[in-house]
Amino acid sequence: MKERKPGHTYLKRLFLAFYIPFAVNIPLAAYGWYMGIWPDLKAAEALGQAARNLILVMVLVMTWAIWMVFQVMPKRKDTYASWRITIMEGGRSLCYAAIYGFFAQVPILLKLYPGFGKGLADKRILWASGIYSAVMLLLLLWNGILRIFLTSRRLRLRTRVIMVLAMWIPVVNLLVLLHAMRLVHEEYDFECYKQSVRNVRAESDMCRTRYPLLLVHGVGFRDLRYFNYWGRIPRELTRYGASVYYGNQEAFATVVYNAGDIRKKIEGIVEETGCGKVNIIAHSKGGLDSRYAISMLGAAPMVASLTTINTPHRGCRFVDYACRLPEGLYRFIAGCFDRGFGRFGDSHPDFYTATHQFSTDSSCRFNETVPDVPGVYYQSYTSLMKDCLSDPLLWLPYLLIRAVDGANDGLVTPESAMWGDFRGIVTNRKHRGISHGDMIDLKREDYRGFDVVEFYVKLVEELKNKGF
Repeated sequence: MKERKPGHTYLKRLFLAFYIPFAVNIPLAAYGWYMGIWPDLKAAEALGQAARNLILVMVLVMTWAIWMVFQVMPKRKDTYASWRITIMEGGRSLCYAAIYGFFAQVPILLKLYPGFGKGLADKRILWASGIYSAVMLLLLLWNGILRIFLTSRRLRLRTRVIMVLAMWIPVVNLLVLLHAMRLVHEEYDFECYKQSVRNVRAESDMCRTRYPLLLVHGVGFRDLRYFNYWGRIPRELTRYGASVYYGNQEAFATVVYNAGDIRKKIEGIVEETGCGKVNIIAHSKGGLDSRYAISMLGAAPMVASLTTINTPHRGCRFVDYACRLPEGLYRFIAGCFDRGFGRFGDSHPDFYTATHQFSTDSSCRFNETVPDVPGVYYQSYTSLMKDCLSDPLLWLPYLLIRAVDGANDGLVTPESAMWGDFRGIVTNRKHRGISHGDMIDLKREDYRGFDVVEFYVKLVEELKNKGF
């Protein structure tokens, strides 16, 4: 990042410390100058009225010009800062300036105004200046808030809702705003760091594996053209030399049916590239689909490695309880899903069977009949939510699974996700934790203590170093 000169920074802050109170009290300052109250009355009289008027106009024009530049043109602090985060960080600076301006008004009101007012024939100028300063500072504050609100990716929906609800509550609104400002500053530093890393890796082929990557999605989603299941991950992998393909299997078909689609996809990749094999990275149910394709449909000779992410290899006890619902009710729910995903693009949706395959009994039978194939490298990862507030989309299944099965990622427990060479539980030291959806960059958000895109870069780099 661009080196900041301490002396320059201190001078800028010192300038703003005097400039902001002056700029928002222009009516008071202009009146005082025009009337010759300040500077020294004798010196002001010696200048003459015309000279005083000219100087006043020049000061006002300069003050307004600086104010407009300060409001409109955010300064790029770091070489690696994009315009988005520059505008965002500029919003944070505007908020700090506005907060400082409001606090700076206190000594002005308590000390300057009373003493100044004794010399005024018309004290209405004090009211005019007070209203003017309040309006100017509020405009400054809302300019900053809107920049933060509209450009930040780290402010989650919950934080944005709290900001809106708390805006009319004194003190609380300030605390919420300070929290948001801290988050966007962390986002700014993170984005600058990421860009600096990209620049260093510009000519890198760290993700250029021997065999292409096949990304296999989980249940309930499709590989769509305009909404990538894997978020920002594929673009970053290709940036560093990876060759990426997608499974394109159905959202709610059975394991057996989807495994057939995956085998056909593998054959197509091998034929297209002449590479001989692929590395599969599969999320959630995609791991089961891939295992079946490898072990039961003859895809093993064309697969170098299988990495499963948050895959329920041993099922979920919560599904055991769900399967106890009245048969008629369960099939009615399944029919609704099948009709919906049929319109979504599935040609063979089977919600009833696909969900029953997540039960512990079904998973046990699956593992007995679908053994790992020697010569294929199997590894697995999983993650954990800290509590039900970690991910608003998965709070209910998290609580239900927590009650019957223990800690989980919102859908899968670590014990169920362990398969082959288990590489560990992905989490962070923050309150949020990492959910089932976070592991595929579902929300395109960056979380403190976890960089999902970098996680996959390192994962693929390790596959390359292993010779895959």
